[in-house]
Amino acid sequence: MRRNRNVKVVATLGPASSTREVIRDLFEAGADVFRLNMSHGTQDDIRERHRLIREIELELERPIAILADLQGPKLRCGTFANGRETLEIGARFRFDMDEAEGTTERVRLPHPEIFKALAPGATLLVNDGKMRFKVLECDGTSAETEVMVGGEISDRKGVNVPDVILPLAALSKKDLSDLEFACKLGIDWLALSFVQRAEDVEEARALVGDRALIISKIEKPAAVQNFESILAASDGIMVARGDLGVELPVESLPPIQKRLVRGCRAVGKPVIVATQMLESMITSPVPTRAEVSDVAQAIYEGADAVMLSGESAAGQYPVEAVRTMNNVAESVESDSIYRQVIEASRSAKHGSTSDAITAAAREVAETTDVRAIACFTHSGTTAQMVSRERPRVPILALTPILSTSRRLCLVWGLHCAKTDEVDRFKHAVILAARIARGAGFATEDDRIIVTAGVPFNVSGTTNILRIAPVREKAIFEGEPE
Repeated sequence: MRRNRNVKVVATLGPASSTREVIRDLFEAGADVFRLNMSHGTQDDIRERHRLIREIELELERPIAILADLQGPKLRCGTFANGRETLEIGARFRFDMDEAEGTTERVRLPHPEIFKALAPGATLLVNDGKMRFKVLECDGTSAETEVMVGGEISDRKGVNVPDVILPLAALSKKDLSDLEFACKLGIDWLALSFVQRAEDVEEARALVGDRALIISKIEKPAAVQNFESILAASDGIMVARGDLGVELPVESLPPIQKRLVRGCRAVGKPVIVATQMLESMITSPVPTRAEVSDVAQAIYEGADAVMLSGESAAGQYPVEAVRTMNNVAESVESDSIYRQVIEASRSAKHGSTSDAITAAAREVAETTDVRAIACFTHSGTTAQMVSRERPRVPILALTPILSTSRRLCLVWGLHCAKTDEVDRFKHAVILAARIARGAGFATEDDRIIVTAGVPFNVSGTTNILRIAPVREKAIFEGEPE
């Protein structure tokens, strides 16, 4: 089950991919992480999918990461007496708190926090940005607007407010319930929707504790503006281009994506590029050329993972979509230009002993004939720092902690394995050599790099780098205790 690529594939589970057979097929086709979308399905549905993933993980003896994605606060307008209305450009239209059904002149917007934050000149977007309204006047309970982009408005369409930071609770009542449910279930990563500021992440962190790592979804203009502080507070980032593309000009997305990916790489935190990557494969067995180029671009940028949403959750060709993503990744990473791009965009920021060791491991791997870098890690930090270097050889992330091995499945280039506890460096080298041989990364005639920290099983102590023979007899003869 060794992958022939470094970038990871995240596949969302849903109605089209909820059976044991399909989930296993998705994993074998290339899925490294399974996303459970808390916006769709009941908690019982989520529990069953989680159970199946863990059973498949046990059967295949390979760790699998599970990411639970919270819905976040959803802003929607009310209903219309006729179900829908058509609004013309230049018409006046009011959003208010009145419970009466909507007409061509007004509709209920049951979110007083929006009205408190609005100011004349602000923009309201409805139905994924297809309709645009300019605020003329507003108070605490209503907003008088002018229709800037008209069209059909219907019941319970989503509303976006791109110009202001809304005073919304970061976690809705549903989110609080889903968060506790997911953490008790044993998920590895928790994705927060509609993050606007670092405080949103810190609020979730206080509830999650060490039960899961937190991914912040960047899908609001405010999140782009506050990216550095959000990144510092988060364990990972998702570039969620759906709502981001609604609230910002679409032409701004490519440079934003590049900037966010590079920022994550600089600090060694995983970044997922998501939304509409192979959208046409919901109904087609093959993607468009533009979609393939989009996936390839994220890989060239050095993203840790690329994600499928509706393609694997509700599409007609979920396994084919994962296989396509896998094949595109293998093709891109075999291109010589890929290495040039990755190495040209590598960050040079290093400060600690661990930074120096992991940077040295990459440099040694590029200048000597070694087949892999094996890093022993407790919390996962060492493995992530080696990944940050984007070395040319495979990285073995070896840890005695099952939860760590699962979480690291999201990180670029890491081939994760749960190992026995080790207390001496020679034992670590022997174990690393056995795993490298057994997984097909090296033969007995090869050498590998082994990094570890002494004392063992203490986070943040990486202080040893050794070029070691894979042949076990040579290890016993030549390696110190």
